[in-house]
Parts: sequence; structure tokens; C-alpha cells
Amino acid sequence: METTRLLLRGYQPTDFPEYVTMWADPKVYRYLSPRPMLEEEVWATLLRSIGHWTLMGYGFWSVEDKESGRFIGVVGFADPKRNIVPPSNGAPEIGWVLASAAHGKGYATEAVEAAIAWGDTHFGPVRTVCVIHPKNEASLRVARKFGYQEYHRTTYHDQPTVLLERVQ
Repeated sequence: METTRLLLRGYQPTDFPEYVTMWADPKVYRYLSPRPMLEEEVWATLLRSIGHWTLMGYGFWSVEDKESGRFIGVVGFADPKRNIVPPSNGAPEIGWVLASAAHGKGYATEAVEAAIAWGDTHFGPVRTVCVIHPKNEASLRVARKFGYQEYHRTTYHDQPTVLLERVQ
């Protein structure tokens, strides 16, 4: 998929070094993980997303800056089967992670808008959810921009968590 500035595409082997770098950046992982991801964890995450497409017919895309051709993050939907209360009951969960160099430029909004448009066509009128740390104001703003509303606060992996939903 293409937007004005971005290409959302399948993963390529050349994405891996940038993906590892992204997950080692405290500005990226601070609301997602207590520590940087190890290279093998990043690899497993990438492979899990590719497998999600095969098994579920949806997953995450690599986000590429069309002007530079560089990998700048990921966006997409998953069914991560989280052990969370309350459970999402199989609702597609949208997520996005961008390299810190891409923060504050509107790329998340642009990528999420494209992913939601794809999801609306692919899933039809269903409830989708997202899981965001309450201090991650930038991601909360993006989610709310597209109609995601908080429905519960909980703890997930010992971290405070806001559960949001979008119902068409």
C-alpha cells in the first residue's frame, strides 16, 4: 500500500538491521518493553508477523519512507492472544512502532490511516482494539484521532496499560 510519503509492504531481509536498531533505541522501546530487544527477539518478532499473514490473512507491514527508501517502522493488525483482562476476544489489534528519527513527522498518523482503511475493507464492520501504555501520549493521540476510545485500564506484563477500541 502507498500513502503520500510511505510504502507499506512485506518485510524484506534488508529491513532486519534497521529493525534491530529501532528496538535498541530507548525512545522506541520505553513504553513497550523494560529493556531493548535482543537480536534473536527482533528476528522472532519479524518471523511471527510473517507467519501471522500466512495463518490469519493479516499482520504487520514494514513502513518505508518513499523518498529515502529506508525502513522506518511497522504498522498492522494482529491477534496476539494476549493473556490480558479483559480479553479482546479475537478482535484484530492494531499496532505501530516507528524509529525515533521518524517521530513527530506525522508518519504514524499516515501509516495508521492506511492500515485502518485496509482493515475496514478486509475485516468489514468489526471492533478493533489497541493496547497502549498510559504515558505514551503520542500513540494515544494517534489512536484517538481514528476513533479509538478507552474502555479499560489494566496491567499487562507488570506495566500499566490502556485498552482502546474502535467500533464501526
